[in-house]
Amino acid sequence: MSLKKIILYYAFAPVEDPKAVMLWQRALCRSLNLKGRILISKHGINGTLGGDMEDLKKYCRETKEYPGFGKTDFKWSDGTGNDFPRLSVKVRKELVAFTTPEEIKVEKSGVVNGGKHLKPAEVNALVAEKGDDVVFFDGRNAFEAKIGKFKNAVVPNVETTHDFISELESGKYDHLKDKPVVTYCTGGIRCEILSAVMINRGFKEVYQIEGGIVRYGERYRDKGLWEGSLYVFDGRMNVDFSKDAKTIGECEACSKKTSSFRNCSNLGCRDLVLLCDSCNEDPTNLECRPTHTRGRRLQEVG
Repeated sequence: MSLKKIILYYAFAPVEDPKAVMLWQRALCRSLNLKGRILISKHGINGTLGGDMEDLKKYCRETKEYPGFGKTDFKWSDGTGNDFPRLSVKVRKELVAFTTPEEIKVEKSGVVNGGKHLKPAEVNALVAEKGDDVVFFDGRNAFEAKIGKFKNAVVPNVETTHDFISELESGKYDHLKDKPVVTYCTGGIRCEILSAVMINRGFKEVYQIEGGIVRYGERYRDKGLWEGSLYVFDGRMNVDFSKDAKTIGECEACSKKTSSFRNCSNLGCRDLVLLCDSCNEDPTNLECRPTHTRGRRLQEVG
């Protein structure tokens, strides 16, 4: 029986004809029976796919042949074969919807006006050197931080990446502009843009974790500065880096510790409900209500 895997990846590089790349990627994925979501823009590619490991390896080799995509960092994790309902390959103005496509400058080497990349060990070294002056700034939607985040991180009040610009321009984070700020997100792509957006708005010392939470978790598991579970935008909903993962989420019904998001019972609703196993057995806890977490199930990539 073949191994089922999931890959998460992105590459920033100029794309002259996004539609042609979209058609190529769609045909490639269909030929390999892969499912998931891929976005193409003039700035590059962003995707997460699931399928047989050997088919995914073929996909990675083919994709790296495209000029500028050769440096793509494919992050691998275990899958089930049913992690995505279908294949979606689309052209968008932005790889991540910050609504500011012209704010980033992209060359074949990637984003050239963003924050400095730090490997996981360099993140820890920065904290060891500068201590509490270092600010971890969550580059994800706020609901993701309910089950996992860096210790003492700043979690902006955003439901989607569309909200980051107004949140940063509100003035509530101006006191951080002279501090060393480490941005982080799932696989790194959201911080490529967020760090540039922050620098453009006066933040002087901005870093981003190379490879995102995924690479940091692979390096330190649950013995570093990360705590909790990692929310993922596929059928798994969340992953732990080890059996020692701390549970920081709280059930929306009884406040018991949990890391399990559930889909609202209304099929037309994208809200998520953070429920423990016991409260999940009561169908009324899954009914639409204003108190539900404003999640975006299966909508984001990385």
